[in-house]
Amino acid sequence: MAKRTTTQPAAAKKTVKTGETAPKAATKTARGAKAIDKPRCGLCGNTKNLTKTICCNQWICDDEANYVTFSFARNSCHRNHDRYTLCSFHYNEEHKGKWQDCAACRKDFETEIYVWYGTNEYNFEKLENPPSFEPTKCSSCGTVINLGEDGYSMLGDAYTCEACSARKFREM
Repeated sequence: MAKRTTTQPAAAKKTVKTGETAPKAATKTARGAKAIDKPRCGLCGNTKNLTKTICCNQWICDDEANYVTFSFARNSCHRNHDRYTLCSFHYNEEHKGKWQDCAACRKDFETEIYVWYGTNEYNFEKLENPPSFEPTKCSSCGTVINLGEDGYSMLGDAYTCEACSARKFREM
């Protein structure tokens, strides 16, 4: 009797359009014959402990329970898609139609955040032709702040980078 072994393709990040099935990892027998296709996470490629997203019905790691509250870690595929994408926001806000064409989603965010939510690595499908925007700069030192990735504070319309914010808080 042939011994079964499993081979898994590299966990490449791949964009999957909404409505398509997620990439699958093929298993092979010891003789190399293709056996069963397994669903895999469309973000990281994992084939174990998966669930489907409620917003776009894509396979994703069922790992949100592993998130440590207030850690701000971004190591959970499920949480990242749920918290940092227009796809999930659009669904949670019960907007109509496709998120890519939603005027309400566009209006709900500053352009830089809208672009980041639509183009970051937590999306199965990325926003095509995102609008341009002027980068956000620290009101104290002029450093560019990436609103989707960097730490910052706000007071009114003024953004302050993490370093200047920390300095201002120490002076208080």
